[in-house]
Amino acid sequence: MTGIEFRKFITASEPHKALTSGFKRKSGHNSFGRITTRHKGGGVKRLFRDVDFNFDKKDIPAVVTTIEYDPNRSGFIALVTYKDGEKRYVLAPKGMKVGDTFIVSEKAEVKMGNRLALKHVPVGTFVSNVEMKPGNGGKLARSAGNYVEVTGQDQGFTMLKMPSTEVRKVLDTCFATVGIVSNDENRLVNIGKAGRSRWLGIRPTVRASAMNPVDHPYGGGEGRQPRGTRRAKTRTGKFTGKGQKSRTPKKYSNVFIVSRRKVGKGKNAK
Repeated sequence: MTGIEFRKFITASEPHKALTSGFKRKSGHNSFGRITTRHKGGGVKRLFRDVDFNFDKKDIPAVVTTIEYDPNRSGFIALVTYKDGEKRYVLAPKGMKVGDTFIVSEKAEVKMGNRLALKHVPVGTFVSNVEMKPGNGGKLARSAGNYVEVTGQDQGFTMLKMPSTEVRKVLDTCFATVGIVSNDENRLVNIGKAGRSRWLGIRPTVRASAMNPVDHPYGGGEGRQPRGTRRAKTRTGKFTGKGQKSRTPKKYSNVFIVSRRKVGKGKNAK
């Protein structure tokens, strides 16, 4: 079992009370109570931190007050104080420290922590917390150690290379934060035991081949049986993994995809 030495990064043990609230975790269930994402439920009770993804305070400098842990996300968050006195939580980029300053502006300087329009970001820059629609708030690259790379500018669009290797067009008026999301060591953590998974709200995953035929297409048979179907599929029969295309063929956002992500065995091939 491994963990992260939070003392190296965290500067406050208690959150800013005015920006916290209680909330009910749906744990993979929708408004009807039906499971929409399996293997979620339980876990230690969490306090919600109101993180600002919209960044609607433009052209007002802010200074970092604390770097904090957030149980609801993998990256660290920073409590920042704007020049007008307002405090907010923001997603902390890698390398951000107490006392650092940043600004959200159309033509801000391209430096770690600053937030600016994509059309002013040079090609080759790593950005995170990227908007998909202007003013709609950061949506892309928000988890620990994540980033997208600006690969080109063309006729009002910015080309972004996603972590999945997909190259996608986004309007160049969308805003993004310069830098990689903090806590990039999160991917190296080994949970180590079943109980720790339950603390995190992760429920056990049962192998499909261990189920009965009524519960999964791979179920049934005497002893250990092979899959029995040519293509990998979910318990609901949807094809998945092993190079199978699962994206809706006529999805509305197809026009924004320049290059599809690499899947299956050749994913890491150059």
